[in-house]
Amino acid sequence: MLSRLLAAFLLVAAASPARDADEVRRALEARYQHARTLRASFFERYTDGNGASSSESGTVFFSRPGRMRWEYESPEEKLFLVDGTNVWFYVPADHTASRAKLKESSDWRTPLALLTGKADLSKLCRSIRLANTEDKKAEGIESAMIPADNNVLVCVPRDASSNDAAYHVLFQTDAQSQLVRVVIREPGRVQTEFRFGNWEENMPIPEVKFHFQPPPGVSIVDEESLANEIR
Repeated sequence: MLSRLLAAFLLVAAASPARDADEVRRALEARYQHARTLRASFFERYTDGNGASSSESGTVFFSRPGRMRWEYESPEEKLFLVDGTNVWFYVPADHTASRAKLKESSDWRTPLALLTGKADLSKLCRSIRLANTEDKKAEGIESAMIPADNNVLVCVPRDASSNDAAYHVLFQTDAQSQLVRVVIREPGRVQTEFRFGNWEENMPIPEVKFHFQPPPGVSIVDEESLANEIR
């Protein structure tokens, strides 16, 4: 299913009005440049490369400078929060929360905080180009799933090795340059997809939303300390 989506991205992007990658990138960055807060619904799908996949959904909140809160609502309540210094992950059913320094996090949700900071994709990407039909053979497409006025940027992350062609990220934007989908493709055919909808800008969001206070009885696992113990 996801391969068909990606193929559809590339097919329709090639048929879109001629725009270069820099123009699309600048439009995406400018779209969120003056947003103090953002809120959107999201859908996330993870595929492990062996045919197994899982899906989740919820609501995500962003606030300057570079803070965000992902409230997972289905199929299980979870919380992923970036408070500007730390990254928190909390699963109420586990009665445990993990904490990591923001600068040490490799989670692809973390860089998306650029939507309410200094939006600069060049900090994430070594190279950026528009998707085209040469990126992937557009076969087995059942329908045109992506509107013709959408664009898809192909980002090669800065931490990708020179021989790591399988590692890249797709950013899909709509006619208003809003971010509607992000797909992270990693070696081993591992893929993570985020879809966004119902964007709202500059609405009041309580400050408490971006601070994590562990509920009574919840254990805190410091990922840095845990890593040092394993070494």
